[in-house]
Amino acid sequence: MKLLLILFIFCGINVYASEVVKYQLIIKEKNVEFTERSVEAMTINDSIPGPTLTFTEGDIAEIEVINGMNTETSIHWHGLILPNFQDGVPYLTTPPILPGKKFIYKFPIKHAGTYWYHSHTGLQEQRGVYGSIVIKPKKQLLKYDKDLVLVLSDWTNENPDEVLRTLKRGSDWYSIKKKTAVSISEAISGGAFSGLLNLWKMRMPGIDISDVYYDTFLINGKNTISYPELKPGEVVRLRVINAAASTYFWTTIGDTKAKLISADGVDVRPISVPQVLHAIAETYDYLITIPKNGSVEFRALAQDGSGFATAILGQGEAHLAKRITPPDYIKRTKMASEMSMDHNMNMGNDNKMEHKMNHEGMMDHGMSHEHMMGHDDSEMKEKSAPSYSYDVLSSKMKTTINDTNEIKDITLNLTGNMWRYVWSLNGKTLSEADKIKIRRGETVRVVLNNKTMMHHPMHLHGHFFRVLNKNGEYSPLKHTVDVAPMSSVTIEFPAKESGDWFFHCHVLYHMKGGMARIFSYGDKRDERLKNFALSNVLDMDTHWYTWAKTQAASHFSSIEITSANTRNQLNLGAEYGWNKNLEADFSYDRFISDYFRVYVGANADNKIEEKLGSVDTVGTIGIKWLLPYFIDSNLRLDSDLNIQLAFDVDYLLFPRTSFFAYWEMTNDFGWKNSLPSGRKSISEYVWNSGLEYIFSKNLSIFASYDSRFGAGGGLTYIW
Repeated sequence: MKLLLILFIFCGINVYASEVVKYQLIIKEKNVEFTERSVEAMTINDSIPGPTLTFTEGDIAEIEVINGMNTETSIHWHGLILPNFQDGVPYLTTPPILPGKKFIYKFPIKHAGTYWYHSHTGLQEQRGVYGSIVIKPKKQLLKYDKDLVLVLSDWTNENPDEVLRTLKRGSDWYSIKKKTAVSISEAISGGAFSGLLNLWKMRMPGIDISDVYYDTFLINGKNTISYPELKPGEVVRLRVINAAASTYFWTTIGDTKAKLISADGVDVRPISVPQVLHAIAETYDYLITIPKNGSVEFRALAQDGSGFATAILGQGEAHLAKRITPPDYIKRTKMASEMSMDHNMNMGNDNKMEHKMNHEGMMDHGMSHEHMMGHDDSEMKEKSAPSYSYDVLSSKMKTTINDTNEIKDITLNLTGNMWRYVWSLNGKTLSEADKIKIRRGETVRVVLNNKTMMHHPMHLHGHFFRVLNKNGEYSPLKHTVDVAPMSSVTIEFPAKESGDWFFHCHVLYHMKGGMARIFSYGDKRDERLKNFALSNVLDMDTHWYTWAKTQAASHFSSIEITSANTRNQLNLGAEYGWNKNLEADFSYDRFISDYFRVYVGANADNKIEEKLGSVDTVGTIGIKWLLPYFIDSNLRLDSDLNIQLAFDVDYLLFPRTSFFAYWEMTNDFGWKNSLPSGRKSISEYVWNSGLEYIFSKNLSIFASYDSRFGAGGGLTYIW
């Protein structure tokens, strides 16, 4: 009952005359130069970010969105409580905005706070379709002089679709470019080799924090921005929004007396925090005072340490924000030696490891029994300063839910793998799972268990939920919650809306990889969506991605073409040795689980060297299984009843140099063809190994020895 009361107050029953506040947003393509390179982006009213939309509680928002592009688009109003049809998820709640068309969103403004808006179509958010929302309360309770919105974001000059395609093919290039990939040589020299081996044992490629390499990081569209108009002595409300596609930021402020006053648009008890790990899609508000003798620096450091952005507030010499030391990947890898498969599959049972990982800053938001999550002592210069966790957030009012409500318990395990870049909940992607059915009047309690080594900011559309923490009855209300690696968070909310609502990881590429669900009240679908198939949403993770790899060397040449989606993969490959040995292979693979697949196909090769005309073709069936330590295994039976067993490995030996090896054994037991007299079987062996130096995402050089072709070297090109 108490939470219903606070939501009643928070979402407001307007007793005043409503004012219709109108905006027009025009989305179109435009070249921008955030770095020295001009890149085509998507802008709102010719800018990135789009304009700040300002309302007052009780207003009626009327926002005309015009699509000036040649592709469809959409706008979602992140964090706002509004009618389901206005939520802006194309094909699920709202029609897409087709090229050259417009859509008018109209909804009541029910609650004050800092929010934002962004496209929910494809990867458009990464390309610039986002902006901020400021909603003033009817009655101002906090005293301050000025508002300042700071929108944090990440920027890549690369096409986001190409970024996702690169991730889908299992490339380590972004980690190599950021220097966050730990090689064998670095692990050995840093005493972390046992940790690296333990990660490989669990099929984890390493301790990485962010998937994508970014060319720059931005605050309000600039890497460094100043606000000299802020005067000494003024109290400023900083409204900070993380609109990044896949970057968490450590944020620090040069005003040591700054107070955090709001989280996700909801006021909390003011508190001083030296640094905040600002998850994607969250908003935090602060009150700061511009000093009489200078300016204040606001600094946002990418969590993986790959870059930062700054804002200078005021004039004169800057009071610098606290510097946070970038993560030590060798040290984190070393810690992984204490992890176990049991810990990975049964989180929370290994309290010793949980505490140690917390202490090293790997779980900055979660809540353990001792509420130790968030300690990052090893990576902060001021080791005695408290770190940030959700435990510091305390609601100003009790948020407990009516205890007479029936409770619906839901457990969602956050799962996935970097090998094929598939992200899921309970091992299933959005396209593979049913809607989560909830009923009005019940309390929905969701336990989120993160079984991966990545942070996941989970966002529920159209609702605020309690994030259960040590503050009990005063646990904060949020719409987005970070679930740190190998940690667990519990949220709960009263089910009191209608329709279908999206729930997903707000790492944009994780969402596209399948980490999403639909919470459904079971209501009839809106008639206005009858021409817009729901399958367009459900199938977002079934898109096919295609890539090719070709090698040209002094002893052989080859080509491999792969096309894959979440559970299916087509492979076509051929290699030709200068001794005129030719082999071609085709297969269709079906993934039964993340690492195990069955396949059917065909293989052709010339059994007699130097004679290309003598080619044997056989049908094949088999299984492929990625074993611990990233050993790719293949067991095959062909139509001649020959059995083949093969193993393939590829390890990063030095920061840009990988070691690869392949071993294959084919046995003919005479089950179909006759064997020479006295022979029970004939075995053939093929093997190769070598080193490859990686120049770029697409180009590398290699040297190898192959048992068929001999020794040589050449180029590898991937496209």
